[in-house]
Amino acid sequence: MMKLVRLIRHGESAANAGAATQDHASIPLTEHGVDQARRVAHSFATAPDLIVTSPFARALATAQFTASAFPSVPMETWAIQEFTYLEPARCINTSVAQRRDWVQEYWNQANPSFEDGDGAESYLEFVARAQAFLERLAANPSRDIVVFSHGQFISAVAWLIERQPTEIDSQAMTDWREYEIANHVENCGGYQLMYEQSDDGWRLMPRGVQGAALRARLS
Repeated sequence: MMKLVRLIRHGESAANAGAATQDHASIPLTEHGVDQARRVAHSFATAPDLIVTSPFARALATAQFTASAFPSVPMETWAIQEFTYLEPARCINTSVAQRRDWVQEYWNQANPSFEDGDGAESYLEFVARAQAFLERLAANPSRDIVVFSHGQFISAVAWLIERQPTEIDSQAMTDWREYEIANHVENCGGYQLMYEQSDDGWRLMPRGVQGAALRARLS
């Protein structure tokens, strides 16, 4: 059975636009982000079988436009939220610019098991979520799935498929960070994945490839 999965990053958020935010989970979309989400919903020629979203507000809000366009399509919330590697309590009322030194310090450590504090997850836990997501997708009976998530999570999924790391160590963590920066996922951009049980599992489609031909093969 062949499966098509479209991974889509949320629309522009307040944090993306440079504003200070309260916490990682409740960041809202900007007006531009709402417009991007609306245009994504209008881009689908046919209804998917399933809509999946992160529980974080900016992804949920983006997904809701597509869900409203296809009210008969089920929507599920999965644990595909963004990587929270900085302690949330110290990030309250800070902007991306204000957190830049903390971010650099975290990645310079390249310690996959390090946890920054309460509410933060390690890089190992983050990658485990991405791996669990791919396993859950493969097991799901739906054949045309649209997923609304976040830039780093989407990059982790793409990296796992493309690089197929055998061990998640310091070197793998550094490699993923370089991969994520080099393959930055724009707001409402993303990847298409193909899965076939009789094949080699997951395949990453080139960015920008349209899904019409793939969807035709699903029918």
